Amino acid sequence: MRPLLTLLLPLLLCTCAPSPSNRIVRSNNLYAVTSAEIQSGPMLGYNEQQEVAIWVQTTAQARVHIEYTDGTDTYTTDTLRTDRHQAYAVTLIADAVRPGQPYTYEVYINNMRQRLPYPTEFTAQSTWRWRTDPPDFTLAIGSCNYINEPEMDRPGSGYGRSYDIFTAIDEKRPDLMVWLGDNMYLREPDWYTRTGYQHRYTHTRQVPSLQPLLARTHHYAIWDDHDYGPNNSDRSWVNRELAKETFDLFWANPTSGLKMSEQRYGTRGITSMFRYNDIDVFLLDNRSFRTPNEQVRKDNVELLGEPQLEWLIDNLVFSDAPWKLVCVGGQVLNTAEVFENYINLAPNELRYLLARINEENIEGVVFVTGDRHHTELSELRLPNGKMVYDVTVSPLTAGTGNPESEVNKNRVEGTLTTVNNFGLLRFSGPLEDRRLEVVVFDGDGEELWARPLVR
Repeated sequence: MRPLLTLLLPLLLCTCAPSPSNRIVRSNNLYAVTSAEIQSGPMLGYNEQQEVAIWVQTTAQARVHIEYTDGTDTYTTDTLRTDRHQAYAVTLIADAVRPGQPYTYEVYINNMRQRLPYPTEFTAQSTWRWRTDPPDFTLAIGSCNYINEPEMDRPGSGYGRSYDIFTAIDEKRPDLMVWLGDNMYLREPDWYTRTGYQHRYTHTRQVPSLQPLLARTHHYAIWDDHDYGPNNSDRSWVNRELAKETFDLFWANPTSGLKMSEQRYGTRGITSMFRYNDIDVFLLDNRSFRTPNEQVRKDNVELLGEPQLEWLIDNLVFSDAPWKLVCVGGQVLNTAEVFENYINLAPNELRYLLARINEENIEGVVFVTGDRHHTELSELRLPNGKMVYDVTVSPLTAGTGNPESEVNKNRVEGTLTTVNNFGLLRFSGPLEDRRLEVVVFDGDGEELWARPLVR
């Protein structure tokens, strides 16, 4: 039984139907552009000790700012103007926050406060190091989010379903969420234009049941093929720069992309990382550097690409986090040589990555992956005795698959899940004994399985 608020959201939100770039109304035989409203959001982006990002999209050009308060003092972000070329989306920075302090916030459009029927609140990360044990917290994960649009979809029944899953995630009150790719599905009409990319991201982002989750949970993201370009797309994709531009417009990660001197790569991709409390999270790009899947020459096939791979290894070596989450679109430890599993695309690169983790004696590595339209936990013991894991969670709303005949030698028994689902990573315990539990839920929020991980 869903809360009354969930049932009323489609009536209360201005985000319940797509809006054209400029919405026109007829009045006294004249045309005029309507006043701007919130089209989707607000969405909390990255969260740091002295700075929090808040993303908003309006229906038309407007001036937008955020006011936030700790109950005593009120602060305001800079005022930014939304623009049609930028999909009327802006990311505002709350840069007067204090570590560990809770805030409520409000969105102002053209100096008019926007009334929203759900909580808008955040708490800046605390300064715990050298003072206390790190805080316990919960990180939500999911991938493969398909929102139906019949006029753009293939003929037949819609591929998307169960949008109430976002209410179920919100009810768990995660501190942050990492979207693991295929966060929206570009269709054929979208691939070749800025209009198409912005339409798809806008259409997916404005689902009514998603809005409360956006407003009080901090969101980070990577991409996979369907929010990058066509199915199985790679570094050859003609619109990879447009894909990055749109991704950066709609997600508020702390950084985006690696700046490299090699002429072969230049500045490319969406690679990033962040620390939440004591945990390091690496956001990898499995599209911008990858060799085309069908390339005949196989002597130098790449998935992550040498610059990104070496960047990752350097950062894993440097990290003092007890758990190191490596987020990437496709499965890493699945041993079945099928689809876009790492072993099927770039086995030499995979072997090199695992060998380096082993020889550098890096512990607490957990690959966090999506793509496959099923969920499972895979584990591998390295020659040095340390464990490496792959937590695959998929799909949120897209169609489900059934890989029961697939031989994944690293699958943990009892974790294969073939319904719409999401996961929670729960971090707890003192600094010297940080525990990580993986819990998977169905679309109604009912627990399906839970497993503690051991370093």
